[in-house]
Amino acid sequence: MEKAISGAPMGPAGKPARPSRAAAIVPRATVAGRALVAVVAIMTFLASLTIGTALAVRATAATWRADVKREVTIQIRAGEKAATDAQVQAAVDLAKGTAGIAGVHVLTPEETSRLLEPWLGAGLDLADLPVPRVIVLRLDGTGRADLPRLKRTLSDRIPTATLDDHRNWSERLALMAQGVTVTGIGLLALVALATILTVVFATRAAVATNRSVVEVLHFVGARDGFIAAQFQRHFLRIGAEGGLIGGLSACAIFLAVAFLPRSGLLPAGEDQTAFLGWLDPGPLGFAGIGLAVVTVALATALTSRVTVYRTLRTIQ
Repeated sequence: MEKAISGAPMGPAGKPARPSRAAAIVPRATVAGRALVAVVAIMTFLASLTIGTALAVRATAATWRADVKREVTIQIRAGEKAATDAQVQAAVDLAKGTAGIAGVHVLTPEETSRLLEPWLGAGLDLADLPVPRVIVLRLDGTGRADLPRLKRTLSDRIPTATLDDHRNWSERLALMAQGVTVTGIGLLALVALATILTVVFATRAAVATNRSVVEVLHFVGARDGFIAAQFQRHFLRIGAEGGLIGGLSACAIFLAVAFLPRSGLLPAGEDQTAFLGWLDPGPLGFAGIGLAVVTVALATALTSRVTVYRTLRTIQ
C-alpha cells in the first residue's frame, strides 16, 4: 500500500469509507453500554443532589443571616411587674432615641409563649415563670445604629437589661454554610473521580472487545484521531443520556419537595414548611444541575478519547 491514508480507512475505488460504517466499531446497544448509562445516571443524580442541597443550604443561611443582622433584641430580666414594666418602657424610649433604629416592638406574652413552645410545649402560663421581657429592634439597614453606645447606656440606666446583636448566631450560620459547601465540594470530587474511573474501565473494555477491528483500521492507515472519535461519540451519547436521566431525576426530587407544602399531603404546621424550605435550590441550583449534566457528558467523552489514544499507542 503506497498511498498513506490520512484520515478514515479507504473504501471501494480508493475513496474514504463513510464515517457511518466506521461507527460500528462500538455497537450502540449493548448490555455494557446500558449498564454504563445507569452508572453515569446514578453518579449525575448524586452530584446534582449534592449541588442542589449545598446551594439551597447556602442560600437559606445567607437569608437567615441577613434577617438576623436587621434585628437586635433587648432582654429585661423578670422581676416585680410594675418595676419590670417601667424598665421596659425606659428601654423602649432609649431605643427610639437611637439613630439607625427603624422600629421597636415589645413582644406580648402570647408571642413569647409561641417562641418557647418548641422547648416548653403549648399552653404555657408565663405568669408562673421568670421569663424575661423581650424588645425587638429593627434596624434601618444604613449602618448608622450605634449599638455599642446603646448597650453601654442600657447597662448604666437599666442594670437588668442586656442587648443581643445575634453576632454569635450569625457566625455559626456562616460556619455551617461553609462546612456544607466544603462537604459538597468533597462529595463532588469523589463522584467525579468514580465517574472518570468507570468510563476509563468501560472504554478499555470496549477497545478490548473490538480490538481486532481497531487493529485492522489502525494498520490500514486510519488515523488514531479518527478511531478515537468513534469511541468519543459513542461515550458522549452515553454520558449525555445518563447525565440527563440523573439530572432530571434530581430536579424532579427538588420540585416534588417544593410542591409538598402546597399539596396538603403534610400535616398543618410551620415546622415542615420551614424544613422543606431548606431544600429549595432556586434558579442557581437548577442551573448548577444543568451544568453538571453538560460536564458529565463532556468529561465522559474526553475521558474515553484520552483512554483510546493511550490504548492505541500499545498497538505496534
